[in-house]
Amino acid sequence: MRIAFLVAPQGVEQVELTEPWQAVTDTGDTPRLVSTKPGRIQAFNHLDKADTFPVDQVVGDASVEEYGGLVLPGGVANPDFLRMDEKAVAFVRAFFDAGKPVASICHGPWTLVEADVVRGRTLTSWPSLRTDIRNAGGTWVDEQVKVCEASPATLITSRKPDDLKAFCATFTEEFARASKP
Repeated sequence: MRIAFLVAPQGVEQVELTEPWQAVTDTGDTPRLVSTKPGRIQAFNHLDKADTFPVDQVVGDASVEEYGGLVLPGGVANPDFLRMDEKAVAFVRAFFDAGKPVASICHGPWTLVEADVVRGRTLTSWPSLRTDIRNAGGTWVDEQVKVCEASPATLITSRKPDDLKAFCATFTEEFARASKP
Protein backbone atom coordinates (compact mmCIF):
# COMPACT_ATOMS: atom_id res chain seq x y z
CA MET A 1 0.00 0.00 0.00
CA ARG A 2 1.21 3.51 -0.80
CA ILE A 3 0.89 6.13 1.92
CA ALA A 4 0.97 9.86 1.11
CA PHE A 5 2.89 12.17 3.44
CA LEU A 6 1.68 15.68 2.65
CA VAL A 7 4.08 18.47 3.63
CA ALA A 8 4.81 22.04 2.63
CA PRO A 9 8.14 22.97 1.00
CA GLN A 10 9.37 24.07 4.42
CA GLY A 11 8.40 23.95 8.06
CA VAL A 12 7.67 20.28 8.75
CA GLU A 13 8.94 19.04 12.11
CA GLN A 14 11.56 16.51 10.99
CA VAL A 15 10.92 13.84 13.62
CA GLU A 16 7.17 13.97 12.85
CA LEU A 17 8.04 13.12 9.25
CA THR A 18 10.87 10.63 9.71
CA GLU A 19 9.46 8.45 12.49
CA PRO A 20 6.04 7.87 10.86
CA TRP A 21 7.86 7.38 7.51
CA GLN A 22 9.99 4.65 9.08
CA ALA A 23 6.91 3.08 10.68
CA VAL A 24 5.24 2.85 7.26
CA THR A 25 8.41 1.36 5.76
CA ASP A 26 8.64 -1.15 8.61
CA THR A 27 5.13 -2.44 7.81
CA GLY A 28 6.18 -3.11 4.21
CA ASP A 29 4.13 -0.25 2.82
CA THR A 30 5.51 2.51 0.61
CA PRO A 31 5.64 6.10 1.89
CA ARG A 32 5.60 8.90 -0.72
CA LEU A 33 6.44 12.53 -0.07
CA VAL A 34 3.81 14.80 -1.59
CA SER A 35 4.28 18.58 -1.52
CA THR A 36 3.01 21.74 -3.12
CA LYS A 37 6.21 22.25 -5.13
CA PRO A 38 8.71 19.89 -6.78
CA GLY A 39 12.32 19.50 -5.63
CA ARG A 40 13.21 19.12 -1.97
CA ILE A 41 11.44 20.09 1.24
CA GLN A 42 13.23 21.70 4.17
CA ALA A 43 12.53 20.04 7.52
CA PHE A 44 13.05 21.71 10.89
CA ASN A 45 13.96 20.75 14.43
CA HIS A 46 11.60 23.19 16.14
CA LEU A 47 12.81 26.53 14.70
CA ASP A 48 16.19 25.35 13.39
CA LYS A 49 16.75 24.04 9.87
CA ALA A 50 17.32 20.30 9.75
CA ASP A 51 17.58 17.97 6.73
CA THR A 52 16.05 18.22 3.27
CA PHE A 53 14.06 15.45 1.61
CA PRO A 54 13.16 14.82 -2.06
CA VAL A 55 9.57 15.32 -3.15
CA ASP A 56 8.08 12.26 -4.87
CA GLN A 57 4.99 13.96 -6.22
CA VAL A 58 3.46 17.43 -6.45
CA VAL A 59 0.02 17.56 -4.85
CA GLY A 60 -1.56 18.96 -8.03
CA ASP A 61 -0.51 15.78 -9.85
CA ALA A 62 -1.55 13.42 -7.04
CA SER A 63 -4.75 11.43 -6.88
CA VAL A 64 -6.30 9.91 -3.79
CA GLU A 65 -6.86 6.70 -5.75
CA GLU A 66 -3.08 6.14 -5.75
CA TYR A 67 -2.92 5.97 -1.96
CA GLY A 68 -4.29 3.85 0.86
CA GLY A 69 -3.90 6.55 3.52
CA LEU A 70 -2.60 10.02 4.33
CA VAL A 71 -0.20 11.25 7.02
CA LEU A 72 -0.07 14.93 7.98
CA PRO A 73 3.06 15.66 10.04
CA GLY A 74 3.20 18.82 12.13
CA GLY A 75 5.57 21.68 12.65
CA VAL A 76 4.03 25.12 13.14
CA ALA A 77 4.78 26.49 9.66
CA ASN A 78 4.06 23.31 7.68
CA PRO A 79 0.26 23.11 8.12
CA ASP A 80 -0.01 26.89 7.98
CA PHE A 81 1.50 26.82 4.47
CA LEU A 82 -0.62 23.81 3.47
CA ARG A 83 -3.90 25.35 4.53
CA MET A 84 -3.21 28.28 2.20
CA ASP A 85 -2.84 25.96 -0.82
CA GLU A 86 -6.17 25.06 -2.44
CA LYS A 87 -4.84 21.86 -4.04
CA ALA A 88 -3.38 20.62 -0.75
CA VAL A 89 -6.66 21.30 1.07
CA ALA A 90 -8.65 19.56 -1.67
CA PHE A 91 -6.27 16.56 -1.52
CA VAL A 92 -6.87 16.22 2.23
CA ARG A 93 -10.65 16.55 1.84
CA ALA A 94 -10.62 13.92 -0.90
CA PHE A 95 -9.25 11.29 1.50
CA PHE A 96 -12.28 11.80 3.73
CA ASP A 97 -14.65 11.78 0.75
CA ALA A 98 -13.08 8.47 -0.35
CA GLY A 99 -13.34 6.98 3.15
CA LYS A 100 -9.57 6.49 3.44
CA PRO A 101 -7.77 6.81 6.78
CA VAL A 102 -5.88 9.96 7.75
CA ALA A 103 -3.30 10.39 10.50
CA SER A 104 -2.23 13.80 11.81
CA ILE A 105 0.06 14.92 14.61
CA CYS A 106 0.81 18.12 16.51
CA HIS A 107 -0.10 21.19 14.39
CA GLY A 108 -1.16 18.97 11.44
CA PRO A 109 -4.90 19.33 12.22
CA TRP A 110 -4.78 22.97 11.08
CA THR A 111 -4.97 21.57 7.54
CA LEU A 112 -7.93 19.39 8.60
CA VAL A 113 -9.72 22.49 9.92
CA GLU A 114 -9.19 24.26 6.60
CA ALA A 115 -10.47 21.20 4.72
CA ASP A 116 -13.64 21.34 6.87
CA VAL A 117 -13.37 17.70 7.95
CA VAL A 118 -13.30 18.00 11.76
CA ARG A 119 -16.98 18.83 12.25
CA GLY A 120 -18.56 16.10 14.40
CA ARG A 121 -15.19 14.41 15.09
CA THR A 122 -13.15 14.00 18.24
CA LEU A 123 -9.42 14.60 17.90
CA THR A 124 -6.29 15.76 19.65
CA SER A 125 -3.44 18.03 18.62
CA TRP A 126 -0.89 20.43 20.01
CA PRO A 127 -2.92 22.28 22.70
CA SER A 128 -2.85 25.66 20.92
CA LEU A 129 -5.16 24.24 18.21
CA ARG A 130 -8.00 23.31 20.59
CA THR A 131 -9.97 26.51 19.98
CA ASP A 132 -9.56 26.22 16.20
CA ILE A 133 -10.80 22.62 16.34
CA ARG A 134 -13.77 23.53 18.53
CA ASN A 135 -14.64 26.51 16.29
CA ALA A 136 -14.60 24.14 13.30
CA GLY A 137 -17.16 21.88 14.99
CA GLY A 138 -14.83 19.25 16.40
CA THR A 139 -14.30 18.04 19.94
CA TRP A 140 -10.74 18.46 21.23
CA VAL A 141 -9.33 16.02 23.81
CA ASP A 142 -5.96 15.94 25.57
CA GLU A 143 -4.95 12.34 24.84
CA GLN A 144 -1.74 10.72 23.58
CA VAL A 145 -3.56 9.22 20.58
CA LYS A 146 -7.17 9.56 19.55
CA VAL A 147 -8.86 7.35 16.96
CA CYS A 148 -12.11 8.77 15.62
CA GLU A 149 -14.09 6.39 13.44
CA ALA A 150 -16.84 8.84 12.55
CA SER A 151 -17.94 8.33 8.97
CA PRO A 152 -16.70 8.50 6.29
CA ALA A 153 -13.01 8.00 7.24
CA THR A 154 -11.00 6.99 10.28
CA LEU A 155 -8.92 9.84 11.73
CA ILE A 156 -5.92 9.15 13.98
CA THR A 157 -4.40 12.12 15.84
CA SER A 158 -1.67 12.78 18.39
CA ARG A 159 -0.43 15.81 20.31
CA LYS A 160 3.36 16.06 20.00
CA PRO A 161 6.69 14.35 19.27
CA ASP A 162 6.62 12.63 22.67
CA ASP A 163 3.54 10.74 21.42
CA LEU A 164 5.22 9.43 18.25
CA LYS A 165 5.70 5.83 19.37
CA ALA A 166 2.01 5.42 20.21
CA PHE A 167 0.95 7.46 17.17
CA CYS A 168 2.97 5.32 14.75
CA ALA A 169 1.78 2.03 16.26
CA THR A 170 -1.84 3.16 16.16
CA PHE A 171 -2.00 4.68 12.70
CA THR A 172 -0.14 1.80 11.00
CA GLU A 173 -2.57 -0.65 12.62
CA GLU A 174 -5.58 1.41 11.56
CA PHE A 175 -4.24 1.83 8.01
CA ALA A 176 -3.69 -1.94 7.73
CA ARG A 177 -7.21 -2.62 9.03
CA ALA A 178 -8.72 -0.15 6.56
CA SER A 179 -6.94 -1.78 3.62
CA LYS A 180 -8.52 -5.19 4.24
CA PRO A 181 -11.70 -5.93 2.32
